[in-house]
Amino acid sequence: MSEQTIALVTGANKGIGYEIAAGLGALGWRVGVGARGEESREKAVAKLRAAGVDAFGVPLDVTEDASVAGAARLIEEQAGGLDVLVNNAGITGGASQLPSTVDPATVRAAVETNVIGVIRVTNAMLPLLRRSAAPRIVNMSSSVGSLTRQSTPGAETGPIAVAYAPSKTFLNAVTVQYAKELRDTNILINAACPGYCATDLNGFRGVRTAEQGAQIALRLATLPADGPTGGFFEDAGEVPW
Repeated sequence: MSEQTIALVTGANKGIGYEIAAGLGALGWRVGVGARGEESREKAVAKLRAAGVDAFGVPLDVTEDASVAGAARLIEEQAGGLDVLVNNAGITGGASQLPSTVDPATVRAAVETNVIGVIRVTNAMLPLLRRSAAPRIVNMSSSVGSLTRQSTPGAETGPIAVAYAPSKTFLNAVTVQYAKELRDTNILINAACPGYCATDLNGFRGVRTAEQGAQIALRLATLPADGPTGGFFEDAGEVPW
């Protein structure tokens, strides 16, 4: 195992994922840039390297078993192990998401990437993470995944989105289940809310920068051994479930 801390960030070719990779790289870590598209992935790697980050590209489609298995092998070969996994790749599902008119395929696609994709990647990387002295997993969620906020009258939770919002609630619940299974290990796993950031996911309508959104992931990726696990956090503290 390398003495250098190794991280993998999925969906790291742009937006919040890119800024998470940049932030971890600024700590002197070696960072795997996970992304589907070769051109955008390699551009991100080149930009990170130009900024002094020890980055390498990881071809990764979180919805495909073979792609994820290949990513795990590549990380083993390229880096010798893995210390931190940031499950950032996600989709909104687009289209109309009113519950009464939604195409079930829209819901299925959101869950496939935002939930099952996280499970697929996490399980593929766990053998590597178990060998780390301080393994951390960060699942990038959203405040819209909070049932408390969704059901609070007057709370601003964005448009009705029966695919995207519940997929993040599902992800939060999955995070808790992993924490319960891994409670007797040194692996800490938490969900992170980056806030409403201006990215192409929302047509750049957000009020925070991607760099600001990355900060909570950086904090959870660098938790001390006695840090929390199975929680849901934003910059201001814990997010209500």
